[in-house]
This record gives sequence, structure tokens and C-alpha cells, in this order.
Amino acid sequence: MRSLGLVLALSLASPAVADVSCGGNFSSFVNQMKQSAVSQGHAQANVDRFFASVRHDPAVIKADRAQGVFQKTFIDFSRALISQNRVQNGAANASKYKSVFDRIERDYGVSRGVLLAFWALETDYGQVQGNFNTLNALMTLSHDCRRPELFQPQVFAALTLFEHGDFDPATTQGAWAGEIGMVQMLPKDILENGVDGDGDGHVRLKTSAPDALMSGAKMLRHLGWRANEPWLQEITLPSTLDWSTTGLNHKMSVRDWERLGVKPRSGSFQNGNLQASVLLPMGRNGPAFLAYPNFEVLFEWNKSFVYVTTAAYFATRLEGAPVYNAGNPDTGLSGAQMKQLQQKLVNMGYDVGGVDGILGEKTREAVQSVQEKLGLPADAWPTPALLSRL
Repeated sequence: MRSLGLVLALSLASPAVADVSCGGNFSSFVNQMKQSAVSQGHAQANVDRFFASVRHDPAVIKADRAQGVFQKTFIDFSRALISQNRVQNGAANASKYKSVFDRIERDYGVSRGVLLAFWALETDYGQVQGNFNTLNALMTLSHDCRRPELFQPQVFAALTLFEHGDFDPATTQGAWAGEIGMVQMLPKDILENGVDGDGDGHVRLKTSAPDALMSGAKMLRHLGWRANEPWLQEITLPSTLDWSTTGLNHKMSVRDWERLGVKPRSGSFQNGNLQASVLLPMGRNGPAFLAYPNFEVLFEWNKSFVYVTTAAYFATRLEGAPVYNAGNPDTGLSGAQMKQLQQKLVNMGYDVGGVDGILGEKTREAVQSVQEKLGLPADAWPTPALLSRL
């Protein structure tokens, strides 16, 4: 699943320059990559062994171009991904690896619910880790001219892992975009944040749950996770709330939200001083959450709004939160209608992050701005009525 979200992550990344020219004959490209590896200090013999079996994989390009799953609404997406089986397996794994999660919370301050949620959604707790040859995937995407600057460094990171004895170019498999293991980490992430959680002297993210979980926790902390703070909490809202104050681009303290009538649906707010945003994945009549700073850190893991919101909610569910109140959201847009809306917004001068039919954060912000101008409830949820008005 993270591979699909990576499409969005890469499309939003800042431009960079690829080390080796993309495109052209694949064999010639491989030779250029080998030369670059040697120039970076890797031994020629290691380089030759590493690239010996590499092949171009057309299935990787096909998977890279497919993004339809992220056009689903939050309710449809979350209900599809969060099954009772995953809830039960989450509880079982929380118990089985209790000592590992205790270490993670002590050392990194990352809640077990967060890691369990990503473990579940990425690979079904390690059961479905992907069957793409990782080197072939990384090299195919490095050769493709859509964003080679993002994948070529991953190839060289995989080479370093190979030299450490932790990567087999012929047999290592994972997701189509090159992520490896139970929580789907790219080679560079493994180099920077890999943890030997079981003490065997290696970082084995495919076969060792302690290694995978502790590495995922370290990566989240590296990305900015704030220790022992919440990330998402379901709330109830007063009908009088100014909807234009909602969305991730609007923040105020939890205490200030309380003064406006925002209440936790269950439990209590932990810290009134924390900055937070009111998140309405499907508008003012759908589910409502308070998103804390740690919620936004999750976008460093995956750029898909619907995926991150689902994972963050699932994490709270795994820690005892009730099933969210779905409410009665206004009818949304189909993928084709969303593209029409995005094109209209682009024509009006808005940056929607690409006309892709996906309701991401940039499209939401543009929708909210237009709703305000038209005197509509500015809840960032696009409807057929809004499309018609434009």
C-alpha cells in the first residue's frame, strides 16, 4: 500500500538532478549506473556482482501509473482496509510483541497503535510484502524519466546494504516501488534508520518483526514524531462552528477549540496547550477529528491524505477508540468529476497538486477558498453542486 502512496509522495517532492541520465537503452543505463557506483567509492567487483542479474520490469511501470485506489472517500477507503480480522490480529500482535512495543515507546515515544496500524495496512502484519524483485523495481524506476532523481539514490543505498550482507539483488523482493519488509521501507531509510531489534547482528525487515517495528519507530522519530503525544482524536462539533477555520492549514490550541464547542467524542483531551486542526475528511456532515502535530508527520511516510487519515484513525482504534461516527456526508464527486473540478481550479489560478482525480490536501485548500468566495460552508468537501457553480 505504501508503494501506491509513494506515487503521490514523489509527485510532491522538490525537483532534483539525477546522477545518471534517464531513458535510452536499458543496458547502457545499467553501465552508467555501475560507473557512477564505482565513482562513489564502491569496489568494481561488488558493483559487478550487484548488477549482474538486473532486468527492466514493465510491470513496475504499469503499477506506477495506477492510482485509482486513492480516489475513494475516507469512509469507503477506511472500511475497505480496516477489517475485523485486522483489528483482531492487531490485538494478538500487540500481545505477542508487548516487550518490543514497550521498548519502542520507551526509546522512541511512538505509540504501539501507530506501528500496528502501518504494519497492518502496509503488509497485513507481514503476510503480503510484495513479490517484485527490489533491484529490478528500483532500476526500472531510476531509468524511467518521470522521477529518476528519487530512485537512483535508492539503488546505491541497496548496493551498500548488499555490501553489508543485508541485500541479495537476485532474490530480495518487495513492493513495486522498491520498499522492503513488514513496514515497507526503502533502502536509504533502512540504512539511516534500520535497527537490529532481535539482536542477531542484522537488520532483517522481511523476517524479523522486532527489527521491522523498531526500524519503523526510529524512522518516524527521525521524520519528526513528537514523543508520547497524540496524533488523531475523534471529536464532535457544534453546528455554529466557522467551517473556514477547519483543515490542516488552520491551527489553534486544543483549549481554544474547546472554547468554540469542540468536544472529544470519547475520553478527554490530553493537553489543552497542543496546537491542533479540525479535520473533516468528508465535510461538515461526515466524520470529524482533531489532528495533532504528529498526524502531519505521517505524511512524511505516505503523502496520500485518505491513506494517512485511515492509518491514523486505525491506530486510535487499535488502542481502544470506538468505530467513528460516519455521519451523513453530502454526496461527493466521482474520479472524473474530481478531475473536472481540479482543472477548473487550476484555470482559476489554484495549485491543486496535479489534475489526478484525487482529493489531496492542496485540492482541499483550493476548494475551501472557493467555497468561502461563493458564500458556501467552507468545509473543503467538494460536491456536485460546487462543481456546477464553477
